This record gives sequence, C-alpha cells and structure tokens, in this order.
Amino acid sequence: MERFFLYDDIEDTKTRFVSFTGNHLRYDLAIMQSTRFFGKVLVLDMQFGRFAIIGPDDLEEPGYLEYVFKKTEEEAADLREYLTELLG
Repeated sequence: MERFFLYDDIEDTKTRFVSFTGNHLRYDLAIMQSTRFFGKVLVLDMQFGRFAIIGPDDLEEPGYLEYVFKKTEEEAADLREYLTELLG
C-alpha cells in the first residue's frame, strides 16, 4: 500500500515529568516542549489519558482546562495555577 505522508519528522524534545497534589486531586503530568507547538507545550495527564497543547492564552479561556481534561472548576483551578507558573 502506498502512503501519502504530510510529514514524517524526528525532533528532540524536552520532557518534564511532574507529580503534585492539589486541593482535590493528585496530578501526574508529562509536559513536552517542542518547536512544533509555536511556544506552547503538550501537557499529558498520565492518570486519565488526556492531553492538550497549551499556552498562556489557553489558560485564560474560561472552561478550557475543564473541557479538555474533564475536570470540575475546582479541580482545574489547581492545574491552571501550576501551568500558569510553568508558562509564565
């Protein structure tokens, strides 16, 4: 079978593994930095198998973290606080 690739690149990335407890949940994250994401980072929630490409602008969007990570507003507040510090 012939494949049509849009791209097939190999890139070195910087990955940070973070585990912390918030007021409501424990968070186990892998945060990947790459030139591919235009200054944003790929955040993987390893406990629940969800991920998103996130930048400072996304953290300001009401309900965004709640939506992509399927968290309540209170649960997402801990994550938002950490990511704001990280990306700030």
